[in-house]
Amino acid sequence: MAEFSYNSGRLAVVFGGSGFVGRHVVRALARAGWRVRVAVRRPDLAGFLRPLGVVGQIEPVQANLRYPDSVRAAVAGAEAVVNAAGIKRQSGRQTYEAVNAEGAGAVALAAAAEGVGAFVLVSGIGADAASPNRFVASKGRGEAATREAFPRAVALRPSVIFGPEDDFLNRFAALARVSPALPLIGGGATKLQPVFVGDVALAAARALDDAAAAGRTYELGGPEAISLRETVERVLKIVERRRALVPVPFALARLMAGATEFAAALSLGAFPKALTATRDEVELLRFDNVVSAAAVAQGRALSDLGVNPQSLEAVAPAYLYRFRKTGQYAGGRVA
Repeated sequence: MAEFSYNSGRLAVVFGGSGFVGRHVVRALARAGWRVRVAVRRPDLAGFLRPLGVVGQIEPVQANLRYPDSVRAAVAGAEAVVNAAGIKRQSGRQTYEAVNAEGAGAVALAAAAEGVGAFVLVSGIGADAASPNRFVASKGRGEAATREAFPRAVALRPSVIFGPEDDFLNRFAALARVSPALPLIGGGATKLQPVFVGDVALAAARALDDAAAAGRTYELGGPEAISLRETVERVLKIVERRRALVPVPFALARLMAGATEFAAALSLGAFPKALTATRDEVELLRFDNVVSAAAVAQGRALSDLGVNPQSLEAVAPAYLYRFRKTGQYAGGRVA
């Protein structure tokens, strides 16, 4: 086993490593030769991560952001930390404040106390502690708490992220399979810059080894900015379905989202996820979610971390094909 570079002792800890972004960060770090400790609340449910590396390279451990002692124990002996833990929907004690804000601060404090050399926080474009949107504000407070405890931390602010397990393109495709029409919140004019989850993960891995990145904030977006309407149209083209696109005003969308939130809570999670939206998600669509001109001019974009972003069309068909009428066999249909 001596030929594998992870035996060199470079240990990175990934918080939220079993989540959508975190699992890709674990893979990227393993490929870069790191030994990876995955800090999660339920390590017994994170065993699927081990095959992403060679035997013994990836090890899930227990840690809960609400309990600082468990966080510090998970960080002990690490050279680097990536905090990919975060929630987009609140549930029980898993609130925006507990996870996105206070949790981020707890991880950074533990990393500083243990003498960790490099730190990366996965945040989001537009993170702002003063925002009226609860989710965006929690991300802003999380960044502030991280920088206060660990000034050299790198903050990565991705636009909307897509990939095999996403709750973005998959949702539109799932709706297209069962509904004759798809809603366009706010008319679908909001600009997005979809970025592939694998590219976000690679950026995190690169940032750990880039001394020039320390203390900087990067905005991560895909190769093009497109409207919400264009995004849905591209999904429909990939899944080979024709559906009506119905503009929905923000006020009505908030009411609809509130109703689905109530239905999801009342049904104890049995209400279809594809039909569930939150009022915070609706409010996020009031503003464009793209990489700023300032970030590009100042060298704080994805390419500045040595990552060439992949397009939606290059990646999405590989996992959205299952939503076609004949799935993977669509190309072989008899006319």
